[in-house]
Amino acid sequence: MKKTLRTIVGVILIGIIVFSAVSISQDLFKNTRFDFTEQKLYSLSNGTKAILAKLNQPIKMKLYYTRTAAMEGPDQIRFFNNYASFVESLLNEYVTASKGMIQLEVIDPRPFTDEEADAMRYGLRRIPMSQDESFIFGLVVQTQFGIIKTIPLFSPDRQNFVEYDISYLIDTAMRRQKKNIGVMSPLPVISDDVSEYMARMMAMQGRRPPSSWTIIEQLRTKYNLKAIEPQTDKIEDVDILLVIHPKDFDEKTLFAIDQFVLNGGCLIVFIDPYCLADQPRQQRGMMQVDQYSSSNLDVLMKNWGLEMPDMTFAGDRKMALLAAPNQKPEKIIAFLGLTRADGCFNKDNVISAELNEVRVIFAGVLQQTDLPKDDNVHIERTPLMSTTSRGNTWTVDNPYELTVLNPSRLMEKFFDGAEPVHMAYLLSGRFVSTFPDGIEIKNESDPNAGPNLVTGLTVAKEDSQIVIFSDVDFITDQMAYNETFFGKIPFGDNANIVLNAIDSLGGSADLIAVRSRGEITRNFEVVDQIEAEAEKSVQQQENAINAEIAAYRQELEKILSSAQQGQEEVIGSSILQKRAELEVKIRQAEKRLREVRRNAYQGIEKLGDRLRNLNTLPGPVLILMLAVILGIYRSTKKKHYVSHKSDA
Repeated sequence: MKKTLRTIVGVILIGIIVFSAVSISQDLFKNTRFDFTEQKLYSLSNGTKAILAKLNQPIKMKLYYTRTAAMEGPDQIRFFNNYASFVESLLNEYVTASKGMIQLEVIDPRPFTDEEADAMRYGLRRIPMSQDESFIFGLVVQTQFGIIKTIPLFSPDRQNFVEYDISYLIDTAMRRQKKNIGVMSPLPVISDDVSEYMARMMAMQGRRPPSSWTIIEQLRTKYNLKAIEPQTDKIEDVDILLVIHPKDFDEKTLFAIDQFVLNGGCLIVFIDPYCLADQPRQQRGMMQVDQYSSSNLDVLMKNWGLEMPDMTFAGDRKMALLAAPNQKPEKIIAFLGLTRADGCFNKDNVISAELNEVRVIFAGVLQQTDLPKDDNVHIERTPLMSTTSRGNTWTVDNPYELTVLNPSRLMEKFFDGAEPVHMAYLLSGRFVSTFPDGIEIKNESDPNAGPNLVTGLTVAKEDSQIVIFSDVDFITDQMAYNETFFGKIPFGDNANIVLNAIDSLGGSADLIAVRSRGEITRNFEVVDQIEAEAEKSVQQQENAINAEIAAYRQELEKILSSAQQGQEEVIGSSILQKRAELEVKIRQAEKRLREVRRNAYQGIEKLGDRLRNLNTLPGPVLILMLAVILGIYRSTKKKHYVSHKSDA
């Protein structure tokens, strides 16, 4: 009885000690965090911490998530449960890092409740699941002065950027109004709303209403956007100007851009030696293709210390990506996938420091030139985006080679270089005018009168910044976004580098440090190696098949060319026989291809089984070893106790 009582008391004391230790640890180490994930998924970036350190008033965050409805919903909705747990954990990190300035409330809005009505009033997205139940998953950020910012719906496709979205809400709610972004382009990158009548008329004609590029719509949610006509002679009420594909700009427009920069405005330019987004509706002759689809700002850029040679492109054999212009996947030297791992982005600049991947196509080459010999010129030129050290420039004999693309021919003409080729630059400093004597503008009010002389600043009042990209197509919907069930989502960092540039020029470096965490990527080197070896083997088999087919075709042509009149039947039977042999060879080769692919697939499956075993077996093995050791120890101790008793 006493032994049983001692056991019960011991268990109770152990429980009290464990409970006390946990409680004390929670108080002592409540601000201690350990994030063992490779990408630090549950840790706040330095940019977010900097934003939270500047909070000067309390903020209330309300996370609305219909957890009860999600548990009972279909698989597509239940999928959100893990994502909601991730978002809630991340928001708790915000609360901890804010040192009491942020309060978090997690709400499960049930049907016909005040909480559901509040979610609708805040503008959160409501997805009906049944007659009564709805799915809601959004965030409301509210300041004590009544400023409200929301994320209507947490899309799982933006999980890589969820920290930026949350930090952006806090930053914009606390300290600044929306920036004014001007967009100048001859391309239909920005479109106004179409009336309902016009939409119906265009639908009857089989046409779709014009829509803005996705990157423009993304900017519209965060900034005040303003379309500026390319024929303008003055740029006003704009903080940052985006000039996209400045093709054939007249002198007064160039003068307006020049004066905008000299007055302290920030500029982002997208030029292109061959713009796929600006292809002619009708071919005007192969010698006019480059003039029709190329753009440049060489008149202004010569004063900025840069140039982009005409019909000269950036290439890198290592960065070349696969495409299928002729129904056969081939690597195209003009289609490049720039990656962080290969050192394609400037690590010392906030715009490009943490980018992971950017795709460009027919990108031009930006080269430094001599700056104007003027004591007022102080310009720092910083490359942002480049090829590897094996990159080089390449040209074509005539523009027709670009319209009728021959990837193999272009690859044969390319030679590896010895230093990187640059495709994006940041220029910062004090600029001088390209038009120090002003320009003459035609007098519109009186055609008989002479032109008016328009003058402006010759030297910048203050330092300014210019970002120049030598590609336009990389920000189009086809290159920068993917179409999904939830709409268009960013692909890689094509859009991010533009958004980074806008935030940098707009003065919000903290937000850049948040967004530039980029896309979560995981490299499976062994799997990649197996796939690469399998692909190489498959490619060799395909080459063998093509060689066999070519050989038989040559043999058939030889038979036909040497045939004499009156032997058609013999020739015909020979052709049929050769064709049958060819079909047998092709079937045999295809069988070999299937075997290679099956072996590659089995290799990956075996690797997966091995990794799964390595992940799951150590736990049970360790427990078993501890049990065996403990059993041996207890058995030895028991024998020792029995021996002691017998001696006594």
